[in-house]
Amino acid sequence: MYKIPGHHHISMITKDAQINNHFYQNVLGLRRVKKTVNQDDPSMYHLFYGDLTGSAGTELSFFEMPYVGRTYRGTNAITQIGLLVPTVESLEYWKKRFESMDVKHGEITKYAGRDALHFEDSEGLRMVLLNNNGESVPEYWMSWKESVIKEKHRILGMGTVELTVRHLEKTAKTLRDMFGYVEVGRTDSEVIYQSVEGQSFGEIVIKQQDGKREKPGRGSIHHLAIRVKNEEELRYWEGVVKERGFHSTGIVNRFYFKSLYFLESNGILFEIATDGPGFTVDSTVEELGIALDLPPFLEERRAEIEAKLEPID
Repeated sequence: MYKIPGHHHISMITKDAQINNHFYQNVLGLRRVKKTVNQDDPSMYHLFYGDLTGSAGTELSFFEMPYVGRTYRGTNAITQIGLLVPTVESLEYWKKRFESMDVKHGEITKYAGRDALHFEDSEGLRMVLLNNNGESVPEYWMSWKESVIKEKHRILGMGTVELTVRHLEKTAKTLRDMFGYVEVGRTDSEVIYQSVEGQSFGEIVIKQQDGKREKPGRGSIHHLAIRVKNEEELRYWEGVVKERGFHSTGIVNRFYFKSLYFLESNGILFEIATDGPGFTVDSTVEELGIALDLPPFLEERRAEIEAKLEPID
């Protein structure tokens, strides 16, 4: 049986690509590693931010939907993203930075057993900075030297992702029994799972909450993608998903990776995505994220696509 080695990326909805681009590059100091379009609807931008090359496990991605409304928070949704920073001193640095840049944030506290600083972007997307406390991270994560943030405080990659659901055990069963996640903590209304025991870069918190289902909008989280190494492993998981009775999209070639999507029992959308070929398949490392990159099947429509997109930079 294959194991899930961690998160791959997480995808959100933004109303304004310019504001989004400013926040994730100039406030959080991430690199925009790919400026492309939604392959299912190329009229909208799809932006990816991450480390030097947008390594799996560091990628935050956004679909721009200019006419999207607000998010009505609720249950049966992905409700928070954890981002790892090196030390507790880093949290103090970020708290001062958020204060100076008028970013909504809380006090330094604890979350999932770690020192934590909760904050939101300008569209209300909920995130939390987590003290990695010197623990190992994937060896292929590579720091972007041109970040506006000093290296000792830079965001390393994705940490704990929070799911809020009506029926906790249904989602827990999917993670535990289907994907082999390990339970590392539990209370009456919350359970913590790790894809690799002892490592936060594949950690998921499931919270139980009754009430109305979240109505997605700007600042909401669309789906969580988990990692597999290659297409062979992806085909294995395709069979497992089917065997468990979940309907999936089948394998989709996203050019930068191959993936499949399925809804688990509470309606959370999961993607399973391959590590490669990655964002350098059509760009040098130095030029990542600068030009509008299109997958080959959309290249012949470049003029039409570019004409409908507002410039970001």
